[in-house]
Amino acid sequence: MSQLWSKLVHKLEPYVPGEQPKITNLIKLNTNENPYGPSPKVLDALKTEAADTLRLYPDPNSDQLKQTIADYYSVEPKQVFVGNGSDEVLAHAFQALLKHDKPILYPDITYSFYPVYCGLYQIEYETIPLADDFTINIENYKKPNGGIIFPNPNAPTGVGLALEAIKQLLDNNTDSVVIVDEAYIDFGGETAISLVDQYPNLLVIQTLSKSRSLAGLRLGFAIGNEQLIAGLERVKNSFNSYPIDRFASTGAIAAFEDEEYFQTTKQQILNTRAKLITGLESLGFEVLPSQANFVFARHPSKDAISISQSLRDKGIIVRHFAKPRIDQFIRITIGTKAECEALIKCLSSI
Repeated sequence: MSQLWSKLVHKLEPYVPGEQPKITNLIKLNTNENPYGPSPKVLDALKTEAADTLRLYPDPNSDQLKQTIADYYSVEPKQVFVGNGSDEVLAHAFQALLKHDKPILYPDITYSFYPVYCGLYQIEYETIPLADDFTINIENYKKPNGGIIFPNPNAPTGVGLALEAIKQLLDNNTDSVVIVDEAYIDFGGETAISLVDQYPNLLVIQTLSKSRSLAGLRLGFAIGNEQLIAGLERVKNSFNSYPIDRFASTGAIAAFEDEEYFQTTKQQILNTRAKLITGLESLGFEVLPSQANFVFARHPSKDAISISQSLRDKGIIVRHFAKPRIDQFIRITIGTKAECEALIKCLSSI
């Protein structure tokens, strides 16, 4: 029945998410989920929210949630936009802010949802090659464009861009939107949210899926100039005027209110990451400098596909990208200390 599709559908190449296997007793290090559960305060809040009020629509503007995010990042609620995970926020941003006559720019090795959105919304784009060390060279973005977008730290490499470099990029690019996708910023980078009042064309997007352990709740947000947010709201309210349900809003608010739990679990991940990198390097792996809750590594003499399959045979799943320049890398999520120790033990035997 594909003849009933719209013409555009035939041209689309959908995003392929990381595998979510149904097999039990696996060590799952392939989708960058947090190894530690949500704050207990989140779980308590969700239990309270499971009440008769679920028969009522949620607040269409998510005012309390926006206020909580604004207070946390010292901005105004009118500078905050919320959506079902950062992917939905990104989708609205592509449609509202990046669809212009000139092509948008993003790295050649980056989050693979970007070309999917370009295909869906029919946006022209140009990829800018990363340097040989997989860093972003902002000088290469000095060209006419319909917008610039990149993750910081980048995905799937985990390599971060310093805040000063982002400022230089913004100084050089004042006529189009610059979107900084900060899904992993809490694991070592410096957020660009501090720059939004200085640069009206800057939009920063974050998620609660990673550092706050709410991947199953689907909550993302953007912070930027009031006019950028107004554009996102116009698109959102032309698509779904009730995007954030009561559970997502309640859970997100509780997560932001438990700073101690957030800092504790984040530090555990950072500590485990450091030990994992040391273990990988002792086995001869080259590991890119990571500011994320994953590492990107390759071995000089062992094929990445072979390593991935051997690990899978031993009950450990990592992510491999069959793409130019990175097809000999594997991406490894930072799991618990025990999970990462099991990984190193298995790698030692391969």
